[in-house]
Amino acid sequence: METVYRDYAPQGIQFYYIYKALAHPELDGYVQPFTLDERLMHVKEARRTLGSGIPWISDTMDNDLKHALGDSPNSEFVVDPDGNFVVTRTWSSPDQLRSDLEKLIGPVENPTRVSDLNMTFEPPPEIAASGVVPRIEVPGRMSAVRVEPKESFQPFYMKLRAEADDALLSGGEGTLYVGFHVDPLYHVHWNNLVSAVKYQVTAPEGTTVSPAQGEGPKVEVASDVDPREFLLKIETSEESRDPLHLAVHYYACNDEEGWCIPVSQEYDVYLEADRDGGWNVRRGRPNARTFRLR
Repeated sequence: METVYRDYAPQGIQFYYIYKALAHPELDGYVQPFTLDERLMHVKEARRTLGSGIPWISDTMDNDLKHALGDSPNSEFVVDPDGNFVVTRTWSSPDQLRSDLEKLIGPVENPTRVSDLNMTFEPPPEIAASGVVPRIEVPGRMSAVRVEPKESFQPFYMKLRAEADDALLSGGEGTLYVGFHVDPLYHVHWNNLVSAVKYQVTAPEGTTVSPAQGEGPKVEVASDVDPREFLLKIETSEESRDPLHLAVHYYACNDEEGWCIPVSQEYDVYLEADRDGGWNVRRGRPNARTFRLR
């Protein structure tokens, strides 16, 4: 989810959006990008869906700016021409911002209204059916864990999101959520006329996973964009610090370009909280707490 950056100068005011890690993955179907190119694709999509002419700045894939500015999901800053932060706000407030700017450079005769911006709020594209595969129920609140996609010659059309419950993160024994989510940036969908998505998990020494392999459900419709989700029971020792290795095999189709291809991709999944993973609004926000980092 984007944050807002403000800069002012004697000759006028310059407004910027800063694109950071998504605060709410799955909102409107969008998922965390894996590459800088995908982040820039998200910026392009934000311009289309919001209809705003305000310039965008993209954070690095290591989220350096997000961390430097305090990790708030919707923060707001006023920066003077010398680079000094004269106003910092953890949550954007248009009314307070207007008051700040009036104090700094004076009021204007004809202030801009939201209606003057001609923002269109275009919805994301509909690629295929949704809501046909029931979502799984997770055991309480889950927190995102760090996922590292391995090198692939194909884009990650279906992206892995992994989440762990408190018991797993704090005690080493609990539940891991594994979900493969369609990335709408690529206008793809699942092909339900062939074999379903399959995954295999290879665990390091000292860690057990059950089930270590699985297959997605049989779906009656020919195509859809619903996530394929699994719950795994994990037991790991304090000494086990190596990641789980996960391989996934699926078919992705793009009707606009007329192709449907098999895809095999791999990930390393670390059983540690991902500070940039965001939280799923469908399930609510995890409580603030300290995790045992492996």
